[in-house]
Amino acid sequence: MSSIDLAGGELTGAVDSLAAVDFDALDPPERFAVLELIESQQRRLTAISHAGIAKLERFEGCPPVGIALADVLRISPREARRRIRDAAQLAPRTTLTGEPLPPVLPATAEAWNDGKLDGDHLRVIQRFFRDLPDHVPPTEVEKAEKSLAGHATNLRPDQLEKVAFRLALHLNPDGTFSDDDRARKRGFVWCGGQQVDGMSVGRLIADPELRSELDAWFAKFAAPGVCNPDSPTITPSDEAQERDLRSYGQRQHDALRALVRGQLGDPKFGQHNGLPVTVIATATVQDLQTKTGHAVTAGGTLLPIPDLIRMATHAYHYLGLFDGVNGRASWLGRTKRIASADQRIILHAKDRGCTRPGCDAPGYHSGVHHAAQDWKNGGNTDIDDLGLACDPDNQLVETGGWGTRKLANGDTDWIPPPGLPMLRGGVNDYHHPERLLGNDDP
Repeated sequence: MSSIDLAGGELTGAVDSLAAVDFDALDPPERFAVLELIESQQRRLTAISHAGIAKLERFEGCPPVGIALADVLRISPREARRRIRDAAQLAPRTTLTGEPLPPVLPATAEAWNDGKLDGDHLRVIQRFFRDLPDHVPPTEVEKAEKSLAGHATNLRPDQLEKVAFRLALHLNPDGTFSDDDRARKRGFVWCGGQQVDGMSVGRLIADPELRSELDAWFAKFAAPGVCNPDSPTITPSDEAQERDLRSYGQRQHDALRALVRGQLGDPKFGQHNGLPVTVIATATVQDLQTKTGHAVTAGGTLLPIPDLIRMATHAYHYLGLFDGVNGRASWLGRTKRIASADQRIILHAKDRGCTRPGCDAPGYHSGVHHAAQDWKNGGNTDIDDLGLACDPDNQLVETGGWGTRKLANGDTDWIPPPGLPMLRGGVNDYHHPERLLGNDDP
């Protein structure tokens, strides 16, 4: 570490020197030259960082590498996963017997380590190989990688994208893709969190089977007048069809919502973490009375109170009670190890998700954790002793040396193993951003 500390000091000094550069004193061409120097060194530092990421591994008490990297560097888990994926493609590999192998993208890795590429160049090359069909011969794939890496050192990413498109047409002129090629591309993801107005944007890549099924569903239930929130009906009258001013996209949205809503709560789907497969949302009585504010679902979605009230007209209702002074949940005790459904509902309302600091796992993906004292050590399954924790974080307590305890206000306090200061303990406010804003209204 002494040599690393020395290099770090020199790097900090060099950055300080660059920060002191007076751009006003430079000629216009010289300003471009300085920016080119800074960009090149930033890229080299990124490559060095990726080389270190490729060597990361879990140790006792360490959360999954992606989560630990996000916590230590204070980057999003999504960004951490992207850097790990990039490092895996750009770092040298070894076989199971210890024999060295070149990186997955050897020519790209060389240019990357020389500081000639940025992240957008890499994205273009990655997309090219992700969409390349399996039937392209390995020799052609190798040539294509060298060609793209070579062009990337001289072109902007948008220019490289055009070259990649032409190259893809050359390697697969007939546009032939197998079932496996298509299956690799399928998926649905939310594109970030909710927007300020509560709306969410998703990206769907549907395989032919799902597309055909949705087409059949939309043909009936996305027709004018059908599944209209203003006048829901399956067989609309001519008048209802004429009054329907929704766009084609809005009608498909409402038809998809009707499809999902018709399935939630069906007993044939069993249970998830001891509760029916349905929407779990919590709100205050005050918000329900005034019909303002938001409820919070066990998936972390903010749900406007008017929407919650409308959804509740065809749902089973549960009431969770909290102390009006300190916010602690009403007492629910149990002499068995497994938490009851009532206790799980209370925990969804109180914790909203995993309680380990920095963890973004929502309530739907979290289980019940004996936070004060584990059941096997004599702990009780009482609501005051319980908290939510995802499976990986539960294991941190079971085998990783972490500890948890309940604070006076009912929050779960996480205590990392001794000697690991880079691992953050404390209380998780991720699922309670309102705590970070402060609140003068008791």
